[in-house]
Amino acid sequence: MRSPGEVAVSLDTKVARLYLCACVAGAFFIGQPAHAAEPAYPAKPVRVVVPLAPGGGSDIVARIAAQALTDAWGQALVIDNRPGAGGTLGTAIVAKAPADGYTALVSSSTMAIGPALYKDIAYDILKDFAPITLIADQPSIIAVNPKLPAKTLPELIGLFKKEPGRYAFGSAGNGTASHLANELFRMSARVDTLHVPYKSAGLATTALLSGEIQFMVTNMATALPQVRAGRLVGVAVTSAQRVNGIPDMPTASEAGLSGYSYTTWYGMLVPAGTPAAVVSRVQGDLAKQAREQRIAERFSGQGLTVHATTPREFGKYLAAEVARWQQVVKAAGISK
Repeated sequence: MRSPGEVAVSLDTKVARLYLCACVAGAFFIGQPAHAAEPAYPAKPVRVVVPLAPGGGSDIVARIAAQALTDAWGQALVIDNRPGAGGTLGTAIVAKAPADGYTALVSSSTMAIGPALYKDIAYDILKDFAPITLIADQPSIIAVNPKLPAKTLPELIGLFKKEPGRYAFGSAGNGTASHLANELFRMSARVDTLHVPYKSAGLATTALLSGEIQFMVTNMATALPQVRAGRLVGVAVTSAQRVNGIPDMPTASEAGLSGYSYTTWYGMLVPAGTPAAVVSRVQGDLAKQAREQRIAERFSGQGLTVHATTPREFGKYLAAEVARWQQVVKAAGISK
């Protein structure tokens, strides 16, 4: 049996050991990064800015993507349409927003065209944004008024070369994506055609149907019903591959215009400096949701091909698009 003194020494030793363990544990937790206590992303609704008007392609894609992520997260993504100045106003809002993952941008090909047209843009597309993903794209159709004696792309190009300067195409306005798509076609085919700008794509389509203009590289969703009804002739699609819904229509490259490819693309970006973990989370979850049948059908129902690329892939694609449209604008002599 131990003496009272030995018991006291033993208790003092145990207390000392417990105190030392507590100090070590306390030091460990104090030394942990502050973000360990931060709530998981997303902890509140995410604002998704669309720099174009409601009802257009960017708006449709943004709403499908927002619903897909809302379903995945149980957290709302709120669409905020901010049109103006060819999409540059809404884009600038996102460029200046906090880089915390709670403000995102869903934009289109117009984003890459802007720097070539506007000298006073308040942001740098390639430096002020972190790309998340190229969500989807949509090809166009090279559509011809049926009264024109050309039912194939080689016949159309041959007609243009036989009578340079006689035939006209329309667009939604000078410097718009539809204008540049047609300029790219004109330069690729090396033909001399006239440009007639209208106040909207709808008015340009009406002019094509009436014969006021003779051809146009135009939106798939707008042109396809008219082609199927026989009111327009589709001589080629502008994508690199044929379109599932119209497998008999060749691509422009297959029809003899090698190298010509144009699609309207839609992508998601966030302000530069947004944490990499947030970028990865958004891209990964959106890519996963886009493979779900119900989401995939919503995209395909709009004539869209889903890509859901990685941030790196989208960044490289965006840089190439900016360079391409700068060349087209310069070669065509377009100014705003």
